[in-house]
Amino acid sequence: MFLRTLRLRRKDGSEAEYVRLVESYREKGKVKQRIVATLGRKDLLAPHLDRLAELLGRSAPASRRALEPQESTVWGPTLVARHLWKELGMEELLEEKRGKGKGLSLAERAFVLVVNRLLSPGSEHALAQWLETDYVPDGRGERIRPVWKQNGRVRVDPRFLWPWYRTLDELIGQKERIEEGLFARLRDLFSLKPEMVFYDLTSSYFEGEGPEGLAQYGYSRDQREGNRQILLGVVMANGWPIAHHVFRGNRHDSETVLPIVADLEKRFGLRRIVFVGDRGMVSTANLGFLWSQGHGFLFGLRRRRSPEVLEYVRKAQSGSWQPCSPEEKDRVCEVEGALPGQRIFVVESAERLAYEQAMRERDVTKTREELGKLAKRIEKGELRNREEIGSSVARILSLHRGHRYFRWSLRAGKLQVSEEPVETEKLLEGKYVILTEEKDLSPLEAVRAYKELSEVERAFRKLKDVLELRPIYHHNPKRVRAHVFVAALAFLLDRLLEKKLKAANLPFSSEQAWAALRTIHLVDFSFGSEKRRGVTAGNHQARQILSALRISAREP
Repeated sequence: MFLRTLRLRRKDGSEAEYVRLVESYREKGKVKQRIVATLGRKDLLAPHLDRLAELLGRSAPASRRALEPQESTVWGPTLVARHLWKELGMEELLEEKRGKGKGLSLAERAFVLVVNRLLSPGSEHALAQWLETDYVPDGRGERIRPVWKQNGRVRVDPRFLWPWYRTLDELIGQKERIEEGLFARLRDLFSLKPEMVFYDLTSSYFEGEGPEGLAQYGYSRDQREGNRQILLGVVMANGWPIAHHVFRGNRHDSETVLPIVADLEKRFGLRRIVFVGDRGMVSTANLGFLWSQGHGFLFGLRRRRSPEVLEYVRKAQSGSWQPCSPEEKDRVCEVEGALPGQRIFVVESAERLAYEQAMRERDVTKTREELGKLAKRIEKGELRNREEIGSSVARILSLHRGHRYFRWSLRAGKLQVSEEPVETEKLLEGKYVILTEEKDLSPLEAVRAYKELSEVERAFRKLKDVLELRPIYHHNPKRVRAHVFVAALAFLLDRLLEKKLKAANLPFSSEQAWAALRTIHLVDFSFGSEKRRGVTAGNHQARQILSALRISAREP
């Protein structure tokens, strides 16, 4: 008997080699062969082929050749990340001339930083520890290893750290060119047609002072008013992040729209777009600019402290409503705009309505109780000074958003409370209002497009919580921007994996996929005097992912 390999094409189009056990025999004076068993895929059997050969009597006895494992490292996540990195054309975008002995190329170093941010986010010091557990190869397949000091509080050798800091400096210098190249690649791979672009802002805070000029105090989305921050604007099209911009931390949301649109025109050649943004983007200057450039817009409007929006909602009460979709209880009503050409869509979200009603009932009850206690103190004469009374009322109203529901006055030494604003709040509950001038956009299409803005918000959650964009420790403005750029590239790889999992109908998230891929290990071992290497199969989910991505070559 002997082993034979056979190359077969699988249903997904990929090829794999299978090992069969074949037996020779004689029949009527002729030598024939027959298949005794199909043993499985060659790549999965690689660590055991020598042992199989021994059992067939083709090599020295196993007792003379001991199998000794030398090292096992996590390989699956890096294998898949490298596949996605190549598919996006990042190696070509970062290609540079490199002579012998020059060390890692920019593409190789950038890959390490991006994948580290994706798989095990941390500082450049933490990068060294990650390289001890995960196998990350250079362009030649050789493992990249950290450099440690023998003693000292900081164990990472500075000779190891500085190339990564230099990588940040080199990478941010090519940001615009890389984004343009990635946009072209996405357009070719996925027929990207950015007729609508979605834009939103978030903030990310610093530990420490941060770089002067860029790090500023401003409205914090992280509830970190005591920390300096930056603003991060992300532009997405068809669910793909195509550009991002870093602004100083105290810049107003609406001030960022003009440079964003100008950048989309200049770098990406977008002739006409429908710019979709949240209520913070709305200003007369922005609307006028978009109109003058021939672009369209779809903006959410502020609900509170806006007489116009309140009037739109009142009009909708007696208007014609239609369901947003058969599956949802949400509904939409178009009403006449304040200016010619304007179209206004009032949307009622069933989920938001239930949430805001419950929040109002809770806040009104608590505020009413606190104001009642305060009124009794005033009647007893415990509080007489008007300023002290005003300060106490303001404190109570701020605790439970009471300023939305109550008005108060002090007459003849008694606290007078009115709940008249509650009726206005009831009218606004569950509603949001969309403004556009697009003539061919139906109410349902407008609602669907505005809801896609939530994709940017989901991107922010991924960047800030999973990829640990915050807090920022860098003090050099270039490295702050590079830190954000690395996180943005990591998010793009994650989004690409997510899209491919969805296309393959695999029922798990990208986070679950990266975790499953950690079951694929690279094992180095010695077999007698020979050194061998094998890749473990991983769990069922990991094998499904490799199959969906059509990854058959698993060696570094």
